[in-house]
Amino acid sequence: MRYRKLSSDGDYVFGSGKNDFLVNSPETVAQAILSRLKLWLGEWFADTSDGTGWSQSIVGKHSKNLYELTLRQRVLETPGVNNIVDFQSSLDTETRRLTVSMTVNTIYGEAFINGDLTT
Repeated sequence: MRYRKLSSDGDYVFGSGKNDFLVNSPETVAQAILSRLKLWLGEWFADTSDGTGWSQSIVGKHSKNLYELTLRQRVLETPGVNNIVDFQSSLDTETRRLTVSMTVNTIYGEAFINGDLTT
């Protein structure tokens, strides 16, 4: 598995050749998970059926059970993921911030993910 690295600002990293990529590591799968969770359903022009159902299951007046189920399913469908060991989420309805923290078993080892999905 090969994934282009992201900068601290969330932009793709260029200019260092092979060092611009994550390859066959838990960090590779972790970045794939966060990228997939942040992709809205219908956002990618090449495949409008791909994405996380933000409007359908997360934003608005949806239950925590529904949005966590949606997020978990999306994580489990990520290439390289074996299973979710621990999953926690926090939705702040005032600021509209959704943060997740999880531990995932990948084909390369354990990955720890902690991120704000709304940025």
